Amino acid sequence: MPRLARVDAGDYIYHVLNRANARVRIFDNKKDYQQFEEILEEAIEKYKMRLLAYCVMPNHWHLVVHPQNDGDLSQFMGWLTNTHTRRWHAQKETIGQGHLYQGRYKAFLVQDDIYFLTLVRYVERNAKRANIVEKAEDWKWSSVWRRENGSDEQKKLLSIWPIPPGRGYLTWLNKPQTEDEEKSIQRSVLKSMPFGEPEWQSTMIQRFGLDQTVRGVGRPRNGG
Repeated sequence: MPRLARVDAGDYIYHVLNRANARVRIFDNKKDYQQFEEILEEAIEKYKMRLLAYCVMPNHWHLVVHPQNDGDLSQFMGWLTNTHTRRWHAQKETIGQGHLYQGRYKAFLVQDDIYFLTLVRYVERNAKRANIVEKAEDWKWSSVWRRENGSDEQKKLLSIWPIPPGRGYLTWLNKPQTEDEEKSIQRSVLKSMPFGEPEWQSTMIQRFGLDQTVRGVGRPRNGG
């Protein structure tokens, strides 16, 4: 069966994620995390990608990106995942021993307002939600750690948000998200649907030819 096309339009915000094959750990130690972040930095420089937020977890990662031009997202993500796979296997001396990721990355459009802040909060509090750290900003392999604790050079990896977080963001970040917020984001991931208010979702579905009948709202039509 041919792969379904995906939205790859410039100047839209995307929530992008991928998981390890069989959900095994791919980041076992500091060196593994550092290697991924180094590759991420290379990819950003190579494709001039705007990175708004990210969190790297033991068996998966989330990125929130803002590509400038049509086609930038697929080129950026293709290079990032392929390069990471090759270097990871080389470092572990496991070349030829199977896939690192469970499949293609997933990417979902995100509305650039309070929905964006809600999504970033979800991404940046991943480690806290998993009880790996007490505070979200303590997880070194995330954008919130870079913003709060990183050097000036490390902070350069991150681009300006389309909407300011406002005062008290860290306090808000560390509070539990509501059940409705988590469910709406998880629904976006599970059904591959844009994340935003209903009217905006409908506009995106129509603009990009997304078909609500294919695995729920947000999957592109065949050949679209």
